[in-house]
Amino acid sequence: MSTNKIALITGGSRGLGKNMALHIAKKGINVVITYNSNKEEADKVVAEIEQAGQKAAALQLNTGDVKTFDAFITSLTGLLQNTFGTDKINFLVNNAGIGIHASFAETTEEQFDELMNIHFKGTFFLTQKALPVIADGGRIINISSGLARFSTPGYAAYASMKGAMETLTKYQAKELGARGIAVNIVAPGAIETDFGGGMVRDNEQVNKGIASQTALGRVGLPDDIGGVVAFLCTEEARWINAQRIEASGGMFV
Repeated sequence: MSTNKIALITGGSRGLGKNMALHIAKKGINVVITYNSNKEEADKVVAEIEQAGQKAAALQLNTGDVKTFDAFITSLTGLLQNTFGTDKINFLVNNAGIGIHASFAETTEEQFDELMNIHFKGTFFLTQKALPVIADGGRIINISSGLARFSTPGYAAYASMKGAMETLTKYQAKELGARGIAVNIVAPGAIETDFGGGMVRDNEQVNKGIASQTALGRVGLPDDIGGVVAFLCTEEARWINAQRIEASGGMFV
């Protein structure tokens, strides 16, 4: 297990992204996380990873603003050289996201655009601009949602963006295969985090309802997802490519 491999995780200061970062670090991989606004939380994650013996750093990034990506890649390149002594990352985890709950009939254009910019357009172009920084033989891990497979009212726009990401993942795998880069997408089911206002975590009725529709009889926790993403960064996962891997405990099966 090499100690000089590096993973870049967007939205790594809290929730699933934080969990992914900690699990990836446990695999002996150094970590760069991005945060949108909460530098303090990001710095805490960096400190936690460093205490566990891996190198880590945090960079600010708004994944919904494509115009900022060139400057971000420049910052990333400088950070890689100064902090990690390299000019490449090995793993890109496109995790950053927001949740907007609105029925199809009531979704506004502003909500649609915000979701698209963060979950699809931003991810599309951030990955494109990061290609020179990703080492040959590396991995890209996109994040989808169980909501791209099953439908629960209120997520028409959000889930549509995730469906687009699932299609994009196959094209990325096909086109980047010549560089030995594998691309997969992980689809969590409902998870207890602060995502979407913490509805799954804090609303007992919602929580029980989801648990009753899940084969394993409970709602997901961040630890149920972080390890799956970390596994996809290991040598053992090298032959997994162009796959949608759902980690939902068997929701709506």
